Amino acid sequence: MKQLGFFENLPVQKNKPLAARMIPRNFKEFFGQNDIVGEEKILRRLIEADSIRSVIFFGPPGTGKSALVRIIASKTQAYFQEVNAVTTGIAAIRGIIESAKSRARVLCRKTILVIDEIHHFNRSQQDVLLSDVEKGVVTLIGITTENPFFYINSAIISRSMVFEFKPLSEKSLLGILDLALKDKENGLGNHRIKMSEEAKKYLIFNVNGDARKLLNALEVGFLSATIDESSFRDFNVVVAQESIQKRPILYDRSGDAHYDHISAFIKSMRGTDPDAAVYWMAKMLVAGEDPLFIARKIIVCASEDVGMADPRALIVAISALSAVEFIGMPEAEIILAQAVIYVACAPKSNASYMAIKRALLEVRNGKVRDVPNHLKDSNLDSERLEHGREYRSPHSFEEHYVKQDYWSNPIELYIPTEKGYEREIRERLLGIRKKGNKT
Repeated sequence: MKQLGFFENLPVQKNKPLAARMIPRNFKEFFGQNDIVGEEKILRRLIEADSIRSVIFFGPPGTGKSALVRIIASKTQAYFQEVNAVTTGIAAIRGIIESAKSRARVLCRKTILVIDEIHHFNRSQQDVLLSDVEKGVVTLIGITTENPFFYINSAIISRSMVFEFKPLSEKSLLGILDLALKDKENGLGNHRIKMSEEAKKYLIFNVNGDARKLLNALEVGFLSATIDESSFRDFNVVVAQESIQKRPILYDRSGDAHYDHISAFIKSMRGTDPDAAVYWMAKMLVAGEDPLFIARKIIVCASEDVGMADPRALIVAISALSAVEFIGMPEAEIILAQAVIYVACAPKSNASYMAIKRALLEVRNGKVRDVPNHLKDSNLDSERLEHGREYRSPHSFEEHYVKQDYWSNPIELYIPTEKGYEREIRERLLGIRKKGNKT
């Protein structure tokens, strides 16, 4: 199978997009990800020594995954083969593996197989790779924007080094931007451009750590900027705003970002940070998340994390769900914000949550308990089996309480805290138990 030209050191075609022309050729041109490719890091050393092992690169778009693969290609003597998981079937994978075996046997040359969007491979396709990755027939480089621990066979993960690429910092983005403006061979260095600091800051702030979006916006702005009397292209902040138009939101409702954002949202409410909770909710709404999904999560948090410390939180949350269904967007944003702020600011207790967890554990692993005879239904068998006999109704006693057994071998499952309204509950239960011990 033909080796792809993407990895060949050919002259850059000037009609390619700026982002494609500026793919780094070496580590000097590679910005960011110092945690994994800094000079003393293991991945950097393996690449420099042409000793790369099977690896998985994952992280958001535009953070350098494919760019690093390009650098690996420039430093290795191995045969490079790139495929995209979306368009590659099992037959093609087997063909690549057979070619790799022949290449190793005849030419003593190893094969590096790059699989872009590897998360799209199903289990069968991944299983085809497993044995030959383990034997070293091919060295795998998997690229994905998704969490590989969710989407990639654990056996492949165990045979690979996994590296997470983070959104690029402002410093790294500024380095990429300045390089593109100065580079006369691949960038815009041969053009007279007057770019304001405000325009640079605007672009960097609004691309969410994505170098590809940054370079695309830079190119659009360059092509559309007005040429002044001195033959300079005036790249001001207005041009920068027009070149991006809408700030991108990294949020895939079916991917990792969805779960990460809802997790941050819930943990912010639990952590009594209303500002963070409202922010994460707003980001989800802007990205197109279902407001009813958000409302349901508020209800869960109101019960799991606030609980009896403020029982009204559950009422507020359920009311918000009903109101969102009735009102709809965009006004529902206000209702959701009110519910989020209430739950976030409420005193917290997970005593109810822990009570049901303890109860379920006791049912599954503890002593088996039958319903006491005096608590059984007395409608049918009160005479013959004495069901319900000797039951004492609390309402017939002072303070509507009487000590009696409600289950055998009792243990404490609900342990109220001293937070909010639950403090009153705790004191009442303690008082009742003391009274019960005296009778």
